[in-house]
Amino acid sequence: MMYAVISTGGKQYRVRTGDIIRVESVAGDPGDIIDLPNVSMVSKDGNVLVGTPDITGAKVTTEVMDKGRAKKVIVFKYKAKTTYRKKNGHRQAYTDLKITGISVPTKKGKRYYGKSQMN
Repeated sequence: MMYAVISTGGKQYRVRTGDIIRVESVAGDPGDIIDLPNVSMVSKDGNVLVGTPDITGAKVTTEVMDKGRAKKVIVFKYKAKTTYRKKNGHRQAYTDLKITGISVPTKKGKRYYGKSQMN
């Protein structure tokens, strides 16, 4: 089982091939293929490769499934004993991505990662 830790939109996600994740809005229309190059860690069958801070040459390939906006969040500011009241709303844009592949660079014909590299 292979998984990776990626970062996008200021957050980190643990993903495997076939997963569908909801991230902050990224450019692209439904059906587009997007490569995410910010891969922090890759694990395959217990062998771990950790980047400093990212793994050079590694990428996660995704397909845009859907775009939209989340439910409205109400922001209400209030100060007691004064007439200060302020109401505001916010809807965050999102993109649903399906993970189609995780690629790791090779080194001299062998896989880049070996035994646990977390020493």
